[in-house]
Amino acid sequence: MRVHHLNCVTMCPPGGRLMDGRRRPRGVPAALTCHTLLLETEQGLVLVDTGFGLEDVRNPRPRLSPFFLAMNRPQLNEEMTAIRQIERLGFKAEDVRHIVLTHLDFDHAGGLDDFPTARVHVMAAEAEGAVAQTTWLDRRRFRPRQWSTQPHWVTYPMPRGGSRWFGFECVRDLEGLPPDILLVPLVGHTLGHSGVAVQLADGWLLHAGDAYFYHQEMNPNRPRCTPGLWAYQELMQKDGRLRKLNQERLRELVRRHDRDVRVFCAHDAVEFERMEEESRAHEPHALRGLASVEQTPEQTSDTPPVPPLL
Repeated sequence: MRVHHLNCVTMCPPGGRLMDGRRRPRGVPAALTCHTLLLETEQGLVLVDTGFGLEDVRNPRPRLSPFFLAMNRPQLNEEMTAIRQIERLGFKAEDVRHIVLTHLDFDHAGGLDDFPTARVHVMAAEAEGAVAQTTWLDRRRFRPRQWSTQPHWVTYPMPRGGSRWFGFECVRDLEGLPPDILLVPLVGHTLGHSGVAVQLADGWLLHAGDAYFYHQEMNPNRPRCTPGLWAYQELMQKDGRLRKLNQERLRELVRRHDRDVRVFCAHDAVEFERMEEESRAHEPHALRGLASVEQTPEQTSDTPPVPPLL
């Protein structure tokens, strides 16, 4: 199985180092990735999360909430959408047979419309919560315009007991996919939030979605988070107790099995840079440089500068 790490639009919230922890010149905003995976499998291409999609870039309102557009300031560059990056790798939209979602927040599911023939795999509690939209924040984070045209949903109830994976319970095999791609429930950020585990020849990857936001949160001895990302996680959590419990379980996974499992989240640029560089180093020479483009879009007078992610 070949794995491509894609950043499907950079978000540039204010706060600089207080948000993403990286030193930068004054006035340069933070940079948060939308880290997705493209898997080449015998069943076709599998996309883990989609980031922002073409229509998000072309018509951000009303597809995206003005509240989150102002808060996260995504750099809406069409060339950074998953479909455009997949096309540069020589594939077509219909080659993506499956999409596995960590959750349905706007910055993880915006590209669903770009892959109309794909089957979409998600926890049932996530789909139900996204449709119900019971709170003011839910109505801004879950955007039905991003996924209402997608007809091929496969939802998974939380089983009683279920399979175990490195100490995590209720892990789900995925319909139509091999057993080396698994849904790992990590509830807290949303009520159906999951990680996605992928087995490679040399071990496992665990895309932890938004179970945490900053790489130092996975330090098993002295975990810490930036003030900005700490506050953002507090704002967005649906169940704070479970979110913190699952963060501790992830740290225990790192402590006990760091040689067997590589854990990373959706929005940390340090993790993305490291893993994308490692994966591209193993690609055939002709493919190097095609998996992504420069993260900084063309600047306009009202677009804040973005620190490079390559």
